[in-house]
Amino acid sequence: MLRPQWLGVLGLCLVVAGVFAWLGQWQLARAIDMQPLPEGVTEQVQPIDEVVPPGEYLPEPLVGQRVTVTGEFVADDFVIVSSRFNDGVEGYWVTGQFRVATADEPTSVAVAVGWAATVEQALAAMDELAETAATRAPDAAALAITGRLISDEGPVPPPQSADPSTLTRMSPAALLSRWSDVEDLDVYRPYLVSETASGPLEDITTRPPDQGAGVNWLNVFYAAEWAIFAGFAFYMWYRLARDAWEKEVEDIEDAAADGSRGSAAQA
Repeated sequence: MLRPQWLGVLGLCLVVAGVFAWLGQWQLARAIDMQPLPEGVTEQVQPIDEVVPPGEYLPEPLVGQRVTVTGEFVADDFVIVSSRFNDGVEGYWVTGQFRVATADEPTSVAVAVGWAATVEQALAAMDELAETAATRAPDAAALAITGRLISDEGPVPPPQSADPSTLTRMSPAALLSRWSDVEDLDVYRPYLVSETASGPLEDITTRPPDQGAGVNWLNVFYAAEWAIFAGFAFYMWYRLARDAWEKEVEDIEDAAADGSRGSAAQA
């Protein structure tokens, strides 16, 4: 380990470990929000494009931010999401693709339009909403929706006994696969929960986010991973040096064994 070549490898490992340590510190700094937003900020309605751009993750302090967006629903893209609780009662959300009118490029946001207690009510509401969207006049004024912006819940497989097309998580990524006319479409990563239900649906109950200092455990996990990677860099140096030493010892022992056999043959 004290040979120049292995000291050089150790120096390289120190550089790599230092980079990993810096990345871990950066993730840890992002994980702990020591300066939460002032109280009431998330209750002030802002245009959605001033909170988060399409394709970007919603910053943790802004989860639950009230936003407004104008545009129109795509008639063929209403989808039901099951296992949604409203004031403790399990039911269904009717969701839709909402094309943003103020974007320069085709842009959509997934909107939770409202809640229904039964799948039959959800299907009826979905048909009514689709018909309303399909019969809107081309020159009709854009719709304005106000609601809370929530992070993508992530897609999960449906239960084994359920229809394979069943959605149980509100995930724009999963909904995108069900939407039509998505070529070159920009999509917001978070979704919007409308404050006012459309058609026969009931309002979805939402609450203001906690404004206290929070911890993003995903970033904490990433920080721990970088620390492990930094330790692994030193382990690799130790392991490589040990393997080289063991090979040298093995070569010496083989040479000694060959010499002993040669002496015995001469005798």
